[in-house]
This record gives sequence, structure tokens and C-alpha cells, in this order.
Amino acid sequence: MAFDHTFLVDALGEEQVSTGESAREEHSADWATDAEWVTPEPVLPDVVVYPTTTEEVAAVLAGATERDVPVTPYAAGTSLEGNPVPAHGGISMNLTRMDEVLDVRPGDFQIDVEPGVMGPTIEEVAGKHGLSFPPLPSSGDISTIGGMIANGASGMQTVKYGEVADWVLELEVVLADGSVITAGSKAVKTSSGYNLRDLLVGSEGTLGVVTRATLELAGRPRQIKGGRVIFSNLADASAAVTDVVQSGVDVAKIELIDAESARISNAYTGADLPDAPMVFLEFHADHGIDEEVAFCQSIVESHDPVAFELAPEERMDDLWEARKDLAFALATYDPEMRPLHPGDVTVPISEYGPLMEYAKSVGEEYGLMVPCFGHAGDGNIHYSVMVDPDDEEELARGEEVYAAIVERAIEVGGTATGEHGIGQGKREYMVAEHGEASVEAMRRIKRALDPTDTLNPGKIFPETADGERVRDRTATGNDLS
Repeated sequence: MAFDHTFLVDALGEEQVSTGESAREEHSADWATDAEWVTPEPVLPDVVVYPTTTEEVAAVLAGATERDVPVTPYAAGTSLEGNPVPAHGGISMNLTRMDEVLDVRPGDFQIDVEPGVMGPTIEEVAGKHGLSFPPLPSSGDISTIGGMIANGASGMQTVKYGEVADWVLELEVVLADGSVITAGSKAVKTSSGYNLRDLLVGSEGTLGVVTRATLELAGRPRQIKGGRVIFSNLADASAAVTDVVQSGVDVAKIELIDAESARISNAYTGADLPDAPMVFLEFHADHGIDEEVAFCQSIVESHDPVAFELAPEERMDDLWEARKDLAFALATYDPEMRPLHPGDVTVPISEYGPLMEYAKSVGEEYGLMVPCFGHAGDGNIHYSVMVDPDDEEELARGEEVYAAIVERAIEVGGTATGEHGIGQGKREYMVAEHGEASVEAMRRIKRALDPTDTLNPGKIFPETADGERVRDRTATGNDLS
């Protein structure tokens, strides 16, 4: 799509508008699509804009909707399902220059931030008041809060603290027509009207653009202890995780990696992890942490662990390095192999072990390596189907393995995506997970708030059941199909 973008220069100024090839290419991919064998012909935006205020965001959206130009919000580009990729060209709206901490109210345990603020900034500012933002995802140090909210992100501490969504109190949001609304409240609870806040969290920029977020903070725990448990087989490791969660152990993090993931991590970090399944644990408390650790150990010991090792406080960062770096490790492990897609299924905790075993078995059936790891405490399994990107037959087998795991997760009451969102990568599973009637209800909401399909078209459910874009033809005098 080519269009006259002078209205953008009028609204923002020349320094905040770019039609340069490098800027457009940069905004045509995220982490999961930035490879020729994944996206052989990426769609470039026609122009990239860098608003710095709510008013500028509103001006861009109002002008774009009036001219029928798509707008795709973009943050740090660390998403994994093509969520910020401009499927229909148009405008890529980069929000990283809106990076101010607007206010901190430690007495209320609240912080107000713009969408481009990164995770470490939130932690630094909150830390000055003895506070923290517990739900930050594993990629929180390189991700913006706007991106986390848009994709419904969560992380290693979800088992104790919940998702990012659980810590969002109030949002300022610009709708497709340029109008500005407030969703939620600075009160910690409300039963006033429709819950627009939760509707907008996880909507991937298809309903509105967040320009301010009020987040809830928490006190920092006085006691932190962590360690790892090594097992001889994956079945014992996953059963131990299930037992720990079902027994009510107050654990802040509980992560599982299989033997293949341990081997891959060693190759990347130079660590000396045993070539065996293992569970990483971390406990947070203000008092009585030793009793909680002992309680956990008593449960784990019934599952025949090889070793239960606690880490000294000064080695805590080293303890988690193996788990945090796995995404990078997978990409560099074998020069002839690449992870196909970033698996991100979540199931009820009783199905966690069986699904992980299924993922391994289906990989073996197709002759492919499928490393598994994840946020075990909340039933979130990350997996990667390793394939040779130059082997078309192997790519096809990899796609079958990947799909089989997602489909099994849905069959047992889980979801196709626990924290990465739908984007472009998981659209085909929406009806299987929710049903056509529910997906059509979502389309109706989209049409009501964005009748011209201005905001991030081509994501979540890009077409109607008849194959058209999600638009309301009666919204304008033009045939928008």
C-alpha cells in the first residue's frame, strides 16, 4: 500500500517519521519472524512513526482511520508470534520513545509508566522504595511494559505472583478513531461497568494503543533461597513438579528443563549442568523460609531425585542463567539446525507431565529432537522442534510435530499459547480452542471498537469465516472489503 504520508509529518514533525529502508526493514519482523526460512517475503511498513505523547498517538490513529491506512503498534520487537509485524503494510507505530516513569506512589504500591518503559527501569525505580514488580517475564530486561501488556506476558514467578495482567490497575488507551479512554481504576478493586482493562490486556494492539499504565507494586521479600533438583528421568521430574504445586508449597519459581535442554544450555553458557532432567526452585518469604524449603524437599524426595542442591545466595544468578539463556542457546546449538517455532502451550497442572512426555514421544516418532522446558509451576511448556531449514521434508515433519503438541494441549483443556500471544503464528488454533461462536464474538468486539480494522490487522483472527478482513462495512460510505 502506498499513501500520502504528509499528514504524519504535519502531526509529528519530520524527525519522528521515517520512510527509510533500514527503519522499514527493522519493523517488518520480530524475534520469531526474523529469518528467511520462517518469513521468506516479509511485509514492510510504508512508514515508521515515533510518537512521544498521547496526543501524537491520537493524531496518527485518527488520520490513519480517516484514510483507511493500517497501523501496527511496535515496541522492542521481542515478541515470538509475529505480533507487531505489519501484515498489511501501512504505518508501524514505534512507541519506544514514550519511555517516561510518570509517577511513583510507594504508599499506594503504585507506579505510572509510559508504554516504552523497559522492565529494568521499573525495577530500578521501584527498588528505591523497597518495592518490585514481580510478574516481569524472562525477557523483561529487553521488553517494554507496553509490549508485555499487549501480549498478556508472564514469567517465571507466575506460580506465586500471577501474570502481568494481574498487576495492571489502570490504562490510558487511544482507540482507532483517535479517542482516548481510561480503562480500570487506581483502586485495587472495582465492580463498576464492563472490565475494559482486562479486555485490552492481551489484545495485541488490535483494539487500542496503551499510552499510560498504572501498575501495582509489591514489597521485596526479605528472604530468598533457591536450588535445583536433579532426576534420572523426565517422568519423575514432572511428577515432582505436579506434587509440589498440588501440595501447596509456597514456591516463587519452579522451572523444569529436560536432559536435551541441559545439554544445549551447557554448550551455550559453558556451564557444567548434568545431562539429566532437573527442576529449578526459588522461594520468597519474609520469615520461615527454611521450613518452606524443607516442606518442598520432603515432597520431592518421594519422586527419587538424584540430588537436591541449594545454591548459596551469591550464586543465585548463576543458578538461573541456564534457564534464562535457553532461547539463545537453542538458536546457536547446531549450525545445521534451527528451532522451528517457539512452542508455548499451557495445560492444567495434572496434565503437565503427560503432555511433556507426549511432546518427547511424538518427536521421537518423527525422528526429530524436541527439547522441552518451561514454567512448570503454572503448567506452561516451552518446546522447540529442531529442524534443518534447508530440508523441506524435515520442515514439513517439524510442522506436524509442532501442531500435534498444540492440538494435544487444547484437547486436554489447555491453551495454544500461555504467554506469547496469538499474533500471526497461532491464528489457526483459535476456533479449535474457543469455538467458532466465541471467535465470532471476539470479531464483533473488534468491529465495534475498530470498524475499519485500522489497528494491527491480520492478527489473532485476521479473517472472518468467509475469508474477509474483520471490518464493519456499514461504518463508512466506502466498500472496505
